[in-house]
Amino acid sequence: MSYSTIPAVLTSISVSITIAMLTSTIAEAVVPVPPVAAKTAWQETRHGEVVTDDYRWLQKKENPEVIAHLNAENAYTEAMTSGIKPLADKLYGEIKGRMQEVDLSVPARRGAYYYYSRTEAGKQYPVNCRRHADARLAYDDKAPEEILLNQNMLAEGQKFFAIAAMAVSPNDKLLAYTTDTTGYRQFKLRIKNLTTGKLLNVYADRVTSIAWAADNKTLFYVQEDPVTKRSDRLFRMVLGKPAVQIYHEAIEQYALQVRTTHDKQFIVLDAQATDTSEVKLLAANTPNGKFRSILGREQGHRYDVEHRNGELYITTNKDAKNFRVVVAPSATPDARYWRELVPHDKDVLVFGTEIFHDYLVVSEKTLALNRSRIYDFASKQWKSVKFDDPVYLAKSAGTPEYTSTRYRLSYQSPVTPPTVMDVDMASGERYILKQQEVVGGYDPSRYESRRLWATARDGVKVPLWAVYKKGVKFDGAAPLLLYSYGSYGYSTEASFSLSRISMLERGVIYVQSHIRGGTDMGESWHDDGMLMKKKNTFNDFVDSAEFLVKEKWTRPDRLIIQGGSAGGLLMGAVVNMRPDLFHAVHAAVPFVDVMNTMMDATLPLTTGEYLEWGNPNEKPAYDYMRSYSPYDNIERKAYPAILVTTSLNDSQVMYWEPAKYVAKLRAFKTDSNPLLLKTNMAAGHGGASGRYDAIREGAFNMAWMFSQWGIAE
Repeated sequence: MSYSTIPAVLTSISVSITIAMLTSTIAEAVVPVPPVAAKTAWQETRHGEVVTDDYRWLQKKENPEVIAHLNAENAYTEAMTSGIKPLADKLYGEIKGRMQEVDLSVPARRGAYYYYSRTEAGKQYPVNCRRHADARLAYDDKAPEEILLNQNMLAEGQKFFAIAAMAVSPNDKLLAYTTDTTGYRQFKLRIKNLTTGKLLNVYADRVTSIAWAADNKTLFYVQEDPVTKRSDRLFRMVLGKPAVQIYHEAIEQYALQVRTTHDKQFIVLDAQATDTSEVKLLAANTPNGKFRSILGREQGHRYDVEHRNGELYITTNKDAKNFRVVVAPSATPDARYWRELVPHDKDVLVFGTEIFHDYLVVSEKTLALNRSRIYDFASKQWKSVKFDDPVYLAKSAGTPEYTSTRYRLSYQSPVTPPTVMDVDMASGERYILKQQEVVGGYDPSRYESRRLWATARDGVKVPLWAVYKKGVKFDGAAPLLLYSYGSYGYSTEASFSLSRISMLERGVIYVQSHIRGGTDMGESWHDDGMLMKKKNTFNDFVDSAEFLVKEKWTRPDRLIIQGGSAGGLLMGAVVNMRPDLFHAVHAAVPFVDVMNTMMDATLPLTTGEYLEWGNPNEKPAYDYMRSYSPYDNIERKAYPAILVTTSLNDSQVMYWEPAKYVAKLRAFKTDSNPLLLKTNMAAGHGGASGRYDAIREGAFNMAWMFSQWGIAE
């Protein structure tokens, strides 16, 4: 291997980072000139291939020239989009105007309290609160409100703020929580005394999950590595004493998570890789004991564990591609003691279970739609919770109490705002507790959603869903936005969006495609879109787009595509494959520099991802990944208009991936279509953290797409 280092100082000749303005003497108009990133000598030999990377220097975040280049790109984007600012402001007002600024979540009981969050007008973040339950353990709105965390106060002086984990001790007196103020998703642990309101003298960095023991003074937490961000160490902390590391996960493909069983009887340590998992249990009332492995580690075996009345309920893929649920004695959980409760179904994916004292709820997916089934332990009967809409998203909304007889469910569809309901697990009766209000009025009958099926080039049927305003003509002229993701087994869900109303009202058709790489159609759907079959993901997307054109839902000059993170990889891959098929692209925090990232084991998105993408240290995987990596396959040809958005503190996809991608694409593309890079200099993978700031970011992205469709207002 040979390489040359980046020069310590880049001359002003080698890098042009200022925005030059060319003045036309005729029209006296100014035309922004894009920044031109310097090219520096860097090369490396990989599997006999000499790899050069002209923009490697952009990976040095500490180099002031890098920040200057990003600022120059932002200035260029601002100049190039100055004309859409009035529309972006109008969209911001529309979306904000639909939002219920003063709002209250549905209270949920945990022990003697009801917990909820509320928002205040003009405030970016929620306030986390609780009230004491009444004598019947019902919600009492007359009980004094206790503010647990006022996130607006915690966020004062910060450009970014987020809370991840929150856990109240079993006696309701202590709150453990984690915060991030950079967007890099490195969360700090604090503990608050809810009686005095004071913070304990407890600190821990890079905490990713937490769990209280039954003694109310022992807290287990998982810490991630400072460089790779892999959650690899488990600590036991007794209040008033230093935390002690009790486990280190040495295998790089595994990450740890700590939690409690729903009945609070056990502390659970999950070790998970893409294709294998292990569960260890420790009785919550003996926190100084040792964790016991339930089924060990067997390559390819993934399982999850819950506890009820001395028995373990195990969701397993052993002899069950789409998982099944078995029951075994807690003391002897081996397979020879299993009895099957939910058998395997090749057409139905079991993706979650919630266990209660008297009931079991199984979350399933079939034909890209979710459903819940409720099992009554006393009657041994099943009830199904299904909905009649052609496409929808129905999922657990979290039912904290193990003794509850009601199951909380969240339901929404592309035309139905999010609705929280309780399902009586004995009768099946549903009780709607709240539906998200659309301020100013909303009539779902004005819109229509549909299920579509596209045939991929290998004959596989790919599901899509669409939503549009009634009256749209299907003559090929309609503007259409096609979105997808297609990685890590994450499904594409038919959800509702307040901001999307602004698109639908302007005649835009919105479509999502359930491309392979998710688990929309079961575990095999994921398998067929990963590793050496990853190109199915890209082919499915292209074939979905061609289907929409053929069926006259739109045409290429009216088709815009969008994807983020691994969906940004999708965007980069498909525009390299078929730049003629798409008019414009929005790629958000895109994973586009696949090879440089996956060849660097110190980065967060590397060793733990070998089982998803492949290990490029192995030549067959290297060659396959190299053949689709967007950055490595940019060519001298015309590309669509492209907006790339990212954040400087992104921990999942480093800022330099999109920065390098834009720099190289700008040097290669032969067209005059816009190519813009917009970097949030104070956020992470999810963009702005405040709700108003997030709306403004989304309004800008939408205004840019409207400008590409020729929609002026």
